Amino acid sequence: MSAAQGSAEAAELTLVITTFNRSGYLRGLLDSVAALESGPVRIIVVDNASTDDTQEVLAAAAKQLSVPLVNLRLPVNAGGAGGFAAGVERALAEGASWLWLMDDDVAILPGAVVALRKWTGMYECIHGRRMDGAGRPFFWQHRFLPFLGIHVPVRGNVFRDSPVFATNVGCFEGMLISAGLVRQIGLPDQRYFINGDDEIYGWLASRLTDVVYVNDFVLQKVRPQKQIDLGIRHLNDSSDLSRFYSMRNRGHTAQYLRVHGQFSRPGFALGTLLTAAKELLRLLAVEHRLTGVASLWRGWRESRAILHDGSWQPMPPLVPAPPT
Repeated sequence: MSAAQGSAEAAELTLVITTFNRSGYLRGLLDSVAALESGPVRIIVVDNASTDDTQEVLAAAAKQLSVPLVNLRLPVNAGGAGGFAAGVERALAEGASWLWLMDDDVAILPGAVVALRKWTGMYECIHGRRMDGAGRPFFWQHRFLPFLGIHVPVRGNVFRDSPVFATNVGCFEGMLISAGLVRQIGLPDQRYFINGDDEIYGWLASRLTDVVYVNDFVLQKVRPQKQIDLGIRHLNDSSDLSRFYSMRNRGHTAQYLRVHGQFSRPGFALGTLLTAAKELLRLLAVEHRLTGVASLWRGWRESRAILHDGSWQPMPPLVPAPPT
């Protein structure tokens, strides 16, 4: 047996879920975990101060699951970014060796954990494939372009010649990441609240190791969304809150690029225009309204303040940097 195979077989996954007022989806996700023949060794659910019956769902699940469930209820809604930051911190405190980060509106497919484990002897940041609500492959094949500060779709079948597609962007709807890599990067940046926290986390990971997308279907999306087909990819509906943060968080992304010597003012400005154009297209073509434009404007204004904040610092690593 090779060292990689032994590492893969020994890999223990801690599932970290962030949820907010979606107890029905959360119940379905936990049911899919319970149905796995080989699953995670523990589950950590971060409840972002939900006001529905999320706590009752968690109490019932804790009695039915065969693995420990940590119910981490936050006093306020810290968003997906804050939720994952709290969940990752707790997972490390619980002794996690691998963290599987997941939103609440998906279901885990049978055999998913076994499929992912076979890659853990080779890579430290892994994304499996997802199905959409109709059982079709969900498009997620992107690369982050630091010049523009955005991720862009990669055309064609990225698995035509290999079961592994190397990327440099992350997604917290299924990112599997080693605890060692998390300690080098630091916690997810809770200042993002929602939108872009996983993108930049994947990019930071790619500066330390390979970030990959593997040809194994492990999740299915269950939340229905309006969408249109753009040929290269689908464009889903969104919310004004998400639109606001998509623009506002560009300030944080610019600061991360600046820290790593990758910030281009003209390139980033073009990326901001492209981000706004995508959101306008989403409003017009998918949601058939224009009332969300004000959210884009407010987000852009706040991004400018973040970009010019001289006291801004990145999230610190959790282990000292190795000597140079």
